[in-house]
Amino acid sequence: MPTPVYAGHMAYDDDLAYRIRELLSGESGVAEKSMFGGLAFLVDGNMAVAASGHGGLMVRVPPDETDAYLARAHTAPMVMSGRETRGWLRVSTEGIRTRRQLEKWVGVGVAYARSLPPK
Repeated sequence: MPTPVYAGHMAYDDDLAYRIRELLSGESGVAEKSMFGGLAFLVDGNMAVAASGHGGLMVRVPPDETDAYLARAHTAPMVMSGRETRGWLRVSTEGIRTRRQLEKWVGVGVAYARSLPPK
């Protein structure tokens, strides 16, 4: 079991954060920031993915494609303030166990973040 990293009162899976960091090592414009109870990875100032403080991965997707992504295994809507947030979803730890699985989801988040104007 990976050791959680504590940022204030929030904990996220530091093994997952390391795995994401490794996948993004060749990308330009990547920054890390503690937010949403986890560790977010931003591309040119736009959040792409995050190691969630609630477990698993948060992924940013094109809002109009949210439902299509939610039809995939191991996904759930991102709920903030009691409401589903279009353009965001959660992928459970079962959906990101292998490098290939994680790489797919990180790629989705990075591609969408890169499609937005840099901040």
